[in-house]
Amino acid sequence: MKQTLTLKLGQQLTMTPQLQQAIRLLQLSTLDLQQEIQQTLESNPMLELDEDEPVADPNEIQEPVGDDSQAADDVETASEFDGDSDDWEADTLTDAATEDYSFGDDADTEPGAESRDEFPEELPVDTSWDDVYEPATPAGSSSGDDADWSSEDRNSAGETLQEHLLWQLNLTPMADRDRLIATAIIDAVDPDGMLTTSIDDLLLGLNRDEPEDADPETLVEADELLAVLKRLQRFDPVGVCARDLADCLKIQLEIMEPETPWREEALDLVSSHLELLAARDFNTLKRRMRLDEEDLAQVVSLIQSLNPRPGSSVGGELPEYVIPDVIVYKDNGRWQVELNPEATPKLRINDFYASLVKRADSSPDNVYLKDNLQEARWFLKSLQSRHETLLKVATKIVEHQRGFLEYGEEAMKPLVLADIAEAVEMHESTISRVTSRKYMHTPRGIFELKYFFSSHVSTASGGEVSSTAIRALIRKLTADENPRKPLSDNKIAAILAKQNIKVARRTVAKYRESMAIPPSNERKRLV
Repeated sequence: MKQTLTLKLGQQLTMTPQLQQAIRLLQLSTLDLQQEIQQTLESNPMLELDEDEPVADPNEIQEPVGDDSQAADDVETASEFDGDSDDWEADTLTDAATEDYSFGDDADTEPGAESRDEFPEELPVDTSWDDVYEPATPAGSSSGDDADWSSEDRNSAGETLQEHLLWQLNLTPMADRDRLIATAIIDAVDPDGMLTTSIDDLLLGLNRDEPEDADPETLVEADELLAVLKRLQRFDPVGVCARDLADCLKIQLEIMEPETPWREEALDLVSSHLELLAARDFNTLKRRMRLDEEDLAQVVSLIQSLNPRPGSSVGGELPEYVIPDVIVYKDNGRWQVELNPEATPKLRINDFYASLVKRADSSPDNVYLKDNLQEARWFLKSLQSRHETLLKVATKIVEHQRGFLEYGEEAMKPLVLADIAEAVEMHESTISRVTSRKYMHTPRGIFELKYFFSSHVSTASGGEVSSTAIRALIRKLTADENPRKPLSDNKIAAILAKQNIKVARRTVAKYRESMAIPPSNERKRLV
């Protein structure tokens, strides 16, 4: 094969380390970003926390923003806009992020005087060690004695239902044989507190290791197992280890005071007519129980106060706490948009270490300092870029969804990523990164930025309605309906059609199911 040389002209996008870092920081959540900052502080001596610099006053850096339908001075943000939102200058960025971060000067910058808080060599005479270090164990409790722990301490989010029941079992006087049976029963309980194994299967498992010619007295009998099961069903939470829903509700009713109003009627209903209550067949219930409508409503109300899944009150997932990235509030009739100063720590370049860098020195120590100084500046610029982009996107979202902030979900407008991308002159992928796992604090609550994006449904007049607004309307209609005659999906679609919103019955059903609203036959109830 003959070899030839050819000249080819083309374009290629190269991802520099700085650009890769900026993109990576952009898609990090607040918690992940704080961890990234902490790791960078530990690895780069040129960076330090700026704990002395006061936080800039938001009122001094906010300028009026434009609006897509009203006057420009209805909204104020930390970004600067020209009068109309369409004339917004993309290159005009906020100083809010830059004021939170102090960038180092050239290598010949004089070291600044810094004050450092030092740990006292000796504690004051009247100070105890407990004032400095808080013990890990609760006051008044012993780490070696589980019996001293309260049920509130034990019933924590990190504890499973089995662990909670076994802890109570260890505190209950019981023979070794009964304790073995109780342990087997607890192992067969699901997270809702229901017994997932039949009595016969439990007996088979307990007697499995016994030889065929074993003494009958050594075998666990059904009466013996049921006696232990009844004791477990009185453990906290009451109703655990029940064999079915009727058994679970019956146990909770039985522990009530005998003088509890409608207790006996509720026991009768749960024991014999629970399937009629599930089907909302109140007419048949009234006839069989010989109760009028008002009395039956009292019985049903008592049953509804019970917990059909007692195990769900124990354990569960740990709560997740959200730190909002953006804060939105109304001041003097204008909506303010600003970054949360508490979301990320303020950083700066250490002036003392930066002053040690020598321009013409190629020694390993100087090269190390120069490399870390450059990386520190890149990191601060990437943080600044992240905050500026986040603020621009949040500002446009608030500008577009001002109706939601004023009136609620029913005023939510259709919005897609392409709309914001066009407004801020960025790519949709960038907007997707910015809005993922970023949260906005508003007077109506804390929402992920992606919450403000929704598809649209056409109206009869040629307009568009957000799917979020339609869900809010469905929720409002079902909340205000007559409980005796709940609205069907067809009826809801007809009501929306009268408001010029064309929604099919299947769409109503899909939106209703997404909000965990049961169908009309399951929503029927007595007044």
